[in-house]
Amino acid sequence: MRRLKEIWPDYAEDVPFYAINVDPTASFEEIEAYREQQGYPWPMAQPAEGLLADFKVTRQSTKVAVNSDGFITYRDSYGKGSDETWHQVFQELAAQ
Repeated sequence: MRRLKEIWPDYAEDVPFYAINVDPTASFEEIEAYREQQGYPWPMAQPAEGLLADFKVTRQSTKVAVNSDGFITYRDSYGKGSDETWHQVFQELAAQ
């Protein structure tokens, strides 16, 4: 997520980005405080019921890119996805 903090702002006007909390015990206020503490520029959200299961999110720091047609175009987990890869993902999403 720290790398994305540096990359995503270049695409912020064209690519919406949300961090979705996976901890069911954390309140929205707690995750918003964490976002501010970490300096993340994107909004935080609580998942709708079934969202994490629908996207097969089974661990923290899973990242999923969904295009404007609702298809998953990229997914990775903790520590994966180089800067170059994320630039490419965001460029493809911005081109839609």
